[in-house]
Amino acid sequence: MTVAIIGLMASIVLPLAELSVQRTKEQDLRVALREIRGGLDAYKKAVDDGKVVVAAGMSGYPESLQVLVDGVKDIKNSTSNSMMYFLRRIPRDPMATDSAQSNEDTWGKRSYESSADDPQEGKDVYDVYSLSPDTGLNGIPYKKW
Repeated sequence: MTVAIIGLMASIVLPLAELSVQRTKEQDLRVALREIRGGLDAYKKAVDDGKVVVAAGMSGYPESLQVLVDGVKDIKNSTSNSMMYFLRRIPRDPMATDSAQSNEDTWGKRSYESSADDPQEGKDVYDVYSLSPDTGLNGIPYKKW
């Protein structure tokens, strides 16, 4: 009788624990996407404000996510060699399973020239998305978040 009760309790607790882990990962994904997209927007605003040098014909978005961490020279602040940084670090996609990948490589990157329906990498990073093929608890694939 005791074994049956323990088995019943375990069958209830395990799915709840898995659901809790998935919810935590999804929350971490939302935070990471918000952080990176905020950095991309801040970089674009700095370009639009004339604080960052951009080659002619470029979109005004960074060439890679690493640029947001490494920083760029603020050309409007001519009194010093001040740098502008947009991220402290590149967050890791919490849905990524390969621990050998760098944080930047865990993300899919969409260039400014590619469509939202078929995101492709290009000369710049306009947006990021999860490379996970899984679907969230809300029924939307992670790559569409």
